[in-house]
Amino acid sequence: MDPRRGLPNTESHRDLHIWIIENLQMVPVPEPAYGNFFEKHCYVVLHVPQRLKATPGAPKDLHYWIGKMAGAGAEGAPGSLLRHLKEALGGAAVQHREVQGRESACFRSYFRSGIIYRKGGLASARKHVETNVYNIQRLLRIRGGKHVSATEVELSWHSFNKSDVFLLDLGRLMIQWNGPKASAAKKARGLFLTHSLRDRERGGRAQVSVVDDEAEATDLMEIMEAVLGHRVRNLHAAMPSKRMSELQKANVHLYQICQKSKDLVVQELSTCPLTQDLLQEENCYMLDQGSFKIYVWQGRLASLQERGAAFRRALVSFIQAKGYPSYTSVEVMDDGAESAGFKQLFRSWSGQQRKNKNLSKLLQVKLDVGKLHSQPELAAQLRMVDDASGSVQVWCVQDSCRRPVDPKRHGQLCADCCYLVLYTYRRMGLIQHVLYLWQGLQATAHEISALRANAEELDLWYHGALVQEHVTMGSEPPHFLAIFQGQLMIFQVGLTSLLPPRPPHPTVLFHIQGTDSYNTRTVEVPARASALNSNDVFLLVTANLCYLWFGKGCSGDQREMARTVVTIISREDMEIVLEGQEPPDFWEALGGQAPYCSNKRPPEDVCDFQPRLFECSCQAGPLVLTEVVFFSQEDLDKYDVMLLDAWQEIFLWLGAAASEWKQKAVAWGQEYLKTHPAGRSLATPIVLVKQGHEPPTFTGWFCSWDPYKWNVTSQGSLSPSFLSLSPVSWQEIVNFQLSRWPGNDRAGPLALRALKSSEDSSESWSSSYQSSPRSHRAAKDLPEGVDPAHKEAYLSDSDFQDIFGKSKEEFYSMAKWRQQQEKKQLGFF
Repeated sequence: MDPRRGLPNTESHRDLHIWIIENLQMVPVPEPAYGNFFEKHCYVVLHVPQRLKATPGAPKDLHYWIGKMAGAGAEGAPGSLLRHLKEALGGAAVQHREVQGRESACFRSYFRSGIIYRKGGLASARKHVETNVYNIQRLLRIRGGKHVSATEVELSWHSFNKSDVFLLDLGRLMIQWNGPKASAAKKARGLFLTHSLRDRERGGRAQVSVVDDEAEATDLMEIMEAVLGHRVRNLHAAMPSKRMSELQKANVHLYQICQKSKDLVVQELSTCPLTQDLLQEENCYMLDQGSFKIYVWQGRLASLQERGAAFRRALVSFIQAKGYPSYTSVEVMDDGAESAGFKQLFRSWSGQQRKNKNLSKLLQVKLDVGKLHSQPELAAQLRMVDDASGSVQVWCVQDSCRRPVDPKRHGQLCADCCYLVLYTYRRMGLIQHVLYLWQGLQATAHEISALRANAEELDLWYHGALVQEHVTMGSEPPHFLAIFQGQLMIFQVGLTSLLPPRPPHPTVLFHIQGTDSYNTRTVEVPARASALNSNDVFLLVTANLCYLWFGKGCSGDQREMARTVVTIISREDMEIVLEGQEPPDFWEALGGQAPYCSNKRPPEDVCDFQPRLFECSCQAGPLVLTEVVFFSQEDLDKYDVMLLDAWQEIFLWLGAAASEWKQKAVAWGQEYLKTHPAGRSLATPIVLVKQGHEPPTFTGWFCSWDPYKWNVTSQGSLSPSFLSLSPVSWQEIVNFQLSRWPGNDRAGPLALRALKSSEDSSESWSSSYQSSPRSHRAAKDLPEGVDPAHKEAYLSDSDFQDIFGKSKEEFYSMAKWRQQQEKKQLGFF
C-alpha cells in the first residue's frame, strides 16, 4: 500500500511547520495563525506527515510561498534557506514554488478550512492572528472549489459581485453575504470557512448570520449599509478564474539540462507519451506541462553545478523564454522522491515500492469474502468486491431493448452486441448491486447509446442503488471475469442470446487466456496462423475435429484451464497439438503456415502509481480537474462530482446533490483518459459510484471509511440547513458595538438604535446567549434541517462547554439516559 495514499485531509499542525521570512531569516509562525498569509511577505511551509516519519522514503513537501506584494527580491531570497532545510531533511523532499492565488493543489490541501490572504505586512507590533479581539472591521471575498481562500478586499460595495461569497467581519457579528448566482456548494464551503474563523479567532463567541436573500434579511442589510454605505449601483458579474483544461495540460515536453563548457543548455528530448527510461541518473531534466506546471528532476549522479542551476533555470530563464506567466508553478524533486503528479505523466513507472507479492497469490486460492469486506484496501487492489459467488442476471441489448439471456449461456457474448450484467451480493448484511455495461468492439454507436439508456432504466428501477461500471471488450476487470467462473467466451459475429452457441463458420480459432476460474477469458480471433502466440493456448474448431494447441511458453495451469473451457465450446473430437508438432491438417485449416509471435512474454510491469482524487468542474466550458492531495472521505460532499484515478480503473463519484451531472460524468472520465499525457488506454473501465452506494473497490483507496457517514447529519456536514440560519434578533443587534464603526452618519434607523447600546454590551450579549440559547427554540421555529432531538449538536464547542460544563466528547461518551437527563434539565429536550 502506498504510504501517501489516503492520508487524512485534516489540518494536523503536527504535520505542518511554517516560517515567515523576515530579514532573510526564517521566523516560526504560531500554530493558531496557520492558513493566514500576509501579501507583503514570503513563507516557507514544510509538510512532514507524523504517521510516516518512520517510513523510509516518506513524502516530504517543502514550499516557498510568495505574496503578491512581496517585491522583486523575493524570487532569489529562498535559495540558501531552502538548501539548508532540505539538507537537514536528508535531501528527500519535493520543493515547490507557490505564488499567492495560484498555489498548487498539494499546498491547498493542507488548509482544509481555507487560506486567508491578509492585507499589507506583519509589522513588529502586529500579530499573525489576534484571538478574542472584537474591534475588527474587514471584508473578505471567499472563492475557490474544494479548498477555498479568503482575500481581504476594500471595505466597499464596489468589491462585491453576483457570483462570489463575501464575509463582513465585525468582530462579534460575522455576516456572510451570498451572491445571487453563487452555487450551493460555494455557499456551504464559504460558511465552513466562516465558522472556522469564528472558532479560531473568536473562540466560538461570535454571531454568524447569512444573507442568502436580501429581501428576507432586511435587518442584516441595514447593518451592512451602516458599514458599507448605501449601494448605489447594481452588482457586476464575477470575472471567471482562468483555469487550464485537461487538453491544455496534455501538452507535455521533456527537456534535458546539459552542461556545455561553462554554460548550461536546455534542449528538448521528447514529447508525450514519455517513458521512465528517458530519465538518466547522471542528468537533470525539466518536464514542461505548458503554463500549468514545470517539473525539475535531478538525477542522483548529476553534477552539483547542474543541480544547483536547475531550479534557477526553470524559475527565470525557461519561464521567460516560453512567455509563461510569472506565477507558473514549479516543482523540484530528486531521483527517488518523485511526486504522484510527476509519475503519472509517464506511460509507466516502476519504483522501489512494490505491490505486496502475496496479492497475486490470493486469487489462486478461494477468496475469503469476509477478508475482502473487512479489508477494503485488499478489495481495491485486487479489484474484487467479493469472491464472485453472488447472483448474476444478463441482458442482451437488441433493437434498443434489453432481452434476458438464458442462464446456461450467461458467459457467451458477441463482439457486435452490448450486454448488461447485473451482479448482486451481500455486504455487511445489506444487498449491493454492480451493473456492468459491456460493450463489444464491433457494436454500433446506436447500440452503445441503447446500452446506456437501458442501464438508466434499471438504475431507476433499483432507486439509484446501482454501481455502474463501463467495460470494453478485452479490458474486462478481474471481478467481471470471476463471476463467469472461467467460462467467459466472446464470439466475433453471428451469435446472439437467442441462437445456439455454435461457431458461425466451418473453421473458428479461439484464444484461451487465463490460469484459473478467476482470470480466464476465451476470445474468437481470425482463423489465421498469424493469430497464434507461443505464450498461450488456442482452440481450432473445424467441421470434423478440434485441435487444442499448446504454445511452448504456456504454463501447466494454462493447459489445465484450457481443457475445462474446451468442453463448453465444442463437443467434437479433440486432438492435443504441441507447438512444433502440428499435423498438416492443422495448418491447412488456418490457410497455411505464417509467422506469429514467439518471443517470451515480458514480465508484467509493476507500476508505482498512486491513486489521485480530483474535483470535476465544467461551469465555464471544458472539463477542469482540481486535485485533492492527501485525500480522505471528508473530501466528498453531496455537491461534488469527484474523479478517483486508480490507474487500472477510473471512478466517478456522484454526490447526492450533484445528480444533474450524472449524464456527463462518464463522458468526463473518457475525456480524462483521452487527454492524459501518459497515453492511457481508452478501454480503461469507468465506474460510476453514487453517494451511499460505494463498493469496497472504491472505499479501499481511502485510509478509513465510515459506511454510516451518509446516513446521519454530521456536525461538520456542509448541509444547506446551515444556510437557513435564523435572522438576528433586535436584542442581539443592539448589543453589538456599532459605536466604533466609522461613518455613523450613514447609519439607518436600526443601526442608530444599535449605537445607543451600553458599554458592557459584550458581557450582556454573552450572558444573554448562554441563558437563552437558540437551541431552546420550539421545533417549529428551528431552521430547516435541524434535528430537534439533537439541538445541542449545533452549538459551537465553546458554547457547548459553557452550557453543559463539559466537552462534546465527554457528553457523548456518557450513557444515553444520562444524556437525555441533562438535556431535559437544560431545556434541550
